[in-house]
Amino acid sequence: MELFLNLLPILILALIIIIVLARSIYVVQQSRAYVIERLGVFSSVWEEGLHLKIPFVEKIVKRISLKEQVVDFAPQPVITKDNVTMQIDTVIYFQITDPKLYTYGVEHPLSAIENLTATTLRNIIGDLDLDQSLTSRDHINTQMRAILDEATDPWGIKVNRVELKNIMPPRDIQESMEKQMRAERERREAILQAEGQKQSQILVAEGEKQSVILKADAAKQAKIMAAEADKAARIMAAEAEAEAITKVQEATAAALKLLNAAAPNDQVVKLKALEAFQAAADGKATKIIIPSEIQGLAGLAAGVKELVADDSAIH
Repeated sequence: MELFLNLLPILILALIIIIVLARSIYVVQQSRAYVIERLGVFSSVWEEGLHLKIPFVEKIVKRISLKEQVVDFAPQPVITKDNVTMQIDTVIYFQITDPKLYTYGVEHPLSAIENLTATTLRNIIGDLDLDQSLTSRDHINTQMRAILDEATDPWGIKVNRVELKNIMPPRDIQESMEKQMRAERERREAILQAEGQKQSQILVAEGEKQSVILKADAAKQAKIMAAEADKAARIMAAEAEAEAITKVQEATAAALKLLNAAAPNDQVVKLKALEAFQAAADGKATKIIIPSEIQGLAGLAAGVKELVADDSAIH
């Protein structure tokens, strides 16, 4: 018992040392930083990883997030160049790049940024009239970001983006703008309807035009086909007539060939000529000139015919 009482202070001291050491071990997470002071003076910035703080000597004065942060400031009253008072609220996207400057550069950094934003916004809007303020958001955003980024650089802050969240003109101006927008919508609707009617008429006219063209093409094709058919018929008739003449000529040539092969005498030739003239006489000719040789042959033929007739009568 006496031994335990003697060791008790040592055990208590060891326990205190263990607790102090345990409370002096820190793990800094990623995207965070700790600002450390030693005996009231800036010592270092702890980045992610394991760190050991000297008990009773070092102190963590600020834990800082290095992620991009978003701050939505309350609407601020601003006056345009044409003396119209508007309420504009802004959204700031910023990131802490230097924890030391952020800790020691300015007291209450977010409040300082808000006041700086309101002042910058008033200066920019004061150079614009109402219409320019409503239609130049991108220009205002870009100008504010450049000014705020430069002003907050000594505070270890980088302004990445500035957005005008809402622009609220006075109520009477809002009503006038709504009436103007409604009139513009009605005007656009009337224009669209007129354009639709115009397009409809154009389409109808185009349809009628195409119909007339198609009808004309059909009539033209019909005439061409009729002409082609008539031409083909004429060609076929001419070919048939030529073929008939050719056949007649071939038959005549064949007859002459046979006649020549039979070696006819002069009387037979004259009789054939007489038959040819008789055939000609049966045609449409009104006047036929008969050679003298054929005339004598014709008389001879008539005499022979009468003689044969008389001989038949006697018998």
